[in-house]
Amino acid sequence: MNKYETLTKLLTEQITKNLQQGIIALPTEAELCTQYQVSRQTVRTALTCLRNQGIITSRQGSGSYATGLLPAPEKNIIPILVASGQEYIYPSLLSDIQNTLSSQGYQLQIYPTDNDVSVEREHLLTLLQNLPRGMIVEGSKSALPTPNLDLYEKFKKEGTFLLFLHNRYSALPDEICIKDDNYYGGYLLARHLIDLGHTQIAGLFKMDDLQGPERYLGVAACLRDLGYELRDRHVGWFNTIDNEALRKRQDTRFLTRFIQEQLVGCSAVICYNDEVAYWLIKELSYADIRVPHDLSVVCFDNSYLSDLSKIRITTLTHRPHEMGRSVADCIIQKLQGISVVSQEIPWEIVHKESDSAFRN
Repeated sequence: MNKYETLTKLLTEQITKNLQQGIIALPTEAELCTQYQVSRQTVRTALTCLRNQGIITSRQGSGSYATGLLPAPEKNIIPILVASGQEYIYPSLLSDIQNTLSSQGYQLQIYPTDNDVSVEREHLLTLLQNLPRGMIVEGSKSALPTPNLDLYEKFKKEGTFLLFLHNRYSALPDEICIKDDNYYGGYLLARHLIDLGHTQIAGLFKMDDLQGPERYLGVAACLRDLGYELRDRHVGWFNTIDNEALRKRQDTRFLTRFIQEQLVGCSAVICYNDEVAYWLIKELSYADIRVPHDLSVVCFDNSYLSDLSKIRITTLTHRPHEMGRSVADCIIQKLQGISVVSQEIPWEIVHKESDSAFRN
């Protein structure tokens, strides 16, 4: 093995150790010559090899820095556990994450969980057999205590960086999370409806994912702050089983119950997301309740369903690609040894056709 090949191997090993400690800068060429007792030409050739492999990058006048990539391709694969790889918002979100990761030499590997803690556990056990350096996790039924805490603790002990998406388990409060600002989103929608003159407002939220209680709390807080109330009798809750029955079999029984029991006396409703709002509007039409003339409907996510609805739905949105790019940038920075912090992505209202001023 030539001297530069030996040095390339030694530097790769040192870079790997340094990344675990958050060190990304390489010593200067002169320092490397002294440390490894080789010529400057050998150092420069080794650094060129590392640059060609994408392991380091050079900044003029500053030196060489680790990119976070490692020479073993499997070490640059980022697993992501998500509720779905194909339904609702996930195709576009995963595409944004994949595009950003691939531009920096990483690959995304998708593990759909169906929001099922048992499936999540199976994936985690598989990943423990070949530990990733970093992993993106959308927790399953995140509003509930997770029985998979023992496995997450193993990943942490072995040095795997956990980046939570959309939610974070209550037992892991210190882990980095990129999520929607759900409290503010609920507050924003409630304030919007109040500004339109609505005071009797209903809500329909998902109970077993953390986003649901957070959105509910934002709505309730806004009404409270402005002198109104989100009454329990006007709040409906559904769970993952209800959602899957709606998605796969168009089973809308929980929506029918909501219309019959929670919507009575209300002039507006805030829905957990576009998907449930889309189906609710269909059910409202069967009950001869006109949107927005009889009832204003607003929701979260700005997915294709908000435009596919016969009455285009007023909804909350993020800036295009913001969530996916933020997630990918965060995990790349962490693998490069850069400190990262949790983020809450802000919402903006997209005004469409499903809401209007209150009519007596």
